[in-house]
Amino acid sequence: MSIEFLLRTFHDNEDQDAVIWQDITYNYRWLLDRINYWRGAIRDNGVTRGTVVILEADFSPNAIALFLALIESACILVPLTSAVGAKRDEFVEIAEGEVSFTLDEHDHANVTWLDQSASHKFFASLRSLGHPGLVLFSSGSTGKSKAAVHDMVPLLEKFKVPRHRLRAISFLLYDHIGGINTMLYTLSNGGCLVTVPDRSPDGVLRAVDAHRVQLLPTSPTFINLVLISEAYKRYKLDSLETLTYGTEPMPESTLRRFHQLLPRIRLVQTYGLSEVGILRSKSRSTDSLWVKVGGEGFETRVVDGILHVRANSAMLGYLNAPSPFTDDGWMNTGDRVEIDGDYLRFLGRQSEIINVGGEKVYPAEVESVIQELDNVAEVTVFGEKNPITGNIVCAKVTLSHDEDHKSFTTRLKKFCRERLQNYKTPVKVFITDERQHSVRFKKDRKFSS
Repeated sequence: MSIEFLLRTFHDNEDQDAVIWQDITYNYRWLLDRINYWRGAIRDNGVTRGTVVILEADFSPNAIALFLALIESACILVPLTSAVGAKRDEFVEIAEGEVSFTLDEHDHANVTWLDQSASHKFFASLRSLGHPGLVLFSSGSTGKSKAAVHDMVPLLEKFKVPRHRLRAISFLLYDHIGGINTMLYTLSNGGCLVTVPDRSPDGVLRAVDAHRVQLLPTSPTFINLVLISEAYKRYKLDSLETLTYGTEPMPESTLRRFHQLLPRIRLVQTYGLSEVGILRSKSRSTDSLWVKVGGEGFETRVVDGILHVRANSAMLGYLNAPSPFTDDGWMNTGDRVEIDGDYLRFLGRQSEIINVGGEKVYPAEVESVIQELDNVAEVTVFGEKNPITGNIVCAKVTLSHDEDHKSFTTRLKKFCRERLQNYKTPVKVFITDERQHSVRFKKDRKFSS
């Protein structure tokens, strides 16, 4: 049974806090009882090994227990959250979902059989092995969403190694590799998963304060929102030991400012992909963007400045796209990096680099500079086609408070020219009140041309 090691941990910690949801605490005895309940419900609803199950939920006690019971039953899980929005039906069709378990805001479940039969070769492979599976959709921010199919057995392997017992926030979403990683890491070590229905800076830091949270896995965008909102001043954060960040490049100015304001909190950069899982990481220091990534079961190499990863926990492949792996199992991540000995520094996605007259501009570098300018709340840098230079640099800025747009633009360009090469200075500046991040708290570049 693939979750036997988890069940042993749960039995050893029956009286310990397992999940906090809507400020109610559920212990591991409750979780074990609920997994047992879902075993029966899965059986009674005719859900057999290898069934492709759409699991529509956010982190909640039943969502966690059902997730684990479906793994134990060797089903193929397709977690979806409200973040998928209008793509929900498309995702269900691509995943060949056969039955849907939907959990509402009261944590009550509804089971619906769907008019599909799953026949993809990856599903057939999992069924022949008797292994549970997991299907994760990419955010599709720069193109069509891809459906990655995992064998859960190798994906679970790293959680068998005992590590620190922590109280952690489930910030990253239920259908995100990072969110699943947080859940499995926390539970496999007898820790407590603190759920947050409100992922605003105040909502999250209120939960940190109220439930003595030690670990907050999040994103650079969210860290910037914490700084803008000054929510860190309104709550007691003395329990918070570690804040991890990933999913997108961290502006150096944001990292530096957070460390200066909250030096006691350790900042750790993480790295992972839907296709390979989450690698172990070690930052050079809490205020450094240099990081070692890898760990047991992972290999890395850098080819022409791009990171490649080979992993025991790599996906079987995509349901709706060609395999991204080389014949010997390496994946080109598309992430451009610098190297310093064993350490890497992530510069940004290869697809997001702006080519200005043959010169490369990394949006994160320009964003880091602009973020230091007075009265800037959020900024997103992107490229726009230009007949002379190929592309020009543009910046979309949200102001902290109202200011004459023309004088602000002049001030921004002067500030950038004093700190950056000329070709990196934004030619166009757009001032907006629109939110500049997705519901996954990742910078939204869809508007860029």
